Amino acid sequence: MAYTEEKELIIEQIEVGPMQNFTYIVGSRSTREVCIVDPAWDIDGLLDHLAEKDFTLTGVLVTHYHPDHIGGSFSNNQIQGLAELMEKNPVKAYAHKQEVDGVKKVTGLSDSDVVPVESGDTLKIGEIEVEFLHTPGHTPGSQCFRIKNTLVSGDTLFINGCGRVDLPGSDTEDMYYSLQKLKGLPDDTLLLPGHNYAHIPNATLGEVKQQNTYLAVKDLDTWKSLMG
Repeated sequence: MAYTEEKELIIEQIEVGPMQNFTYIVGSRSTREVCIVDPAWDIDGLLDHLAEKDFTLTGVLVTHYHPDHIGGSFSNNQIQGLAELMEKNPVKAYAHKQEVDGVKKVTGLSDSDVVPVESGDTLKIGEIEVEFLHTPGHTPGSQCFRIKNTLVSGDTLFINGCGRVDLPGSDTEDMYYSLQKLKGLPDDTLLLPGHNYAHIPNATLGEVKQQNTYLAVKDLDTWKSLMG
């Protein structure tokens, strides 16, 4: 677990489950209000942690609908996630509008549980503002969260790679343009990925550009060739 407080912003990076998922706690130091990004695998442990820190959970931020990130049925296993969290601490879940149906399908949540958002929308968590960035490719409604100079990237961008584009709903061309969008963010942006797949858990976008082959591609034809 990594824990950072810089002035008003609180961000915790917590590894959960056997697939090296990262969930994040994002919030406001002065109000102690937080949201959880992609809660899964150990809901009781996450909620106990919030209680120990005296944090108040006000919402859930969903990067995409895959069960290893938000719970549901996966490879004949039932993963804890949004459904279990809502039973114990009901809050709104914020998903991109193209991802809402997928979220409801895998978790069993209702329309009233999920708030559809669009790219460029913002959410206040206490004194902290989160910007939603639509980054399709891994799934149609994949999104990242930009908080001050930090980017929570889900399965769109990893330290040394990017999300798979060979799954139902994936799109190679969409992923190319999403990575180009993220590539345009400032180099000192701190990248917080959805899985602990690299030798380090986080890095600046400038550092990622130096080592991530997928961000080095400069045209769509080369990208399609790289992705097979």
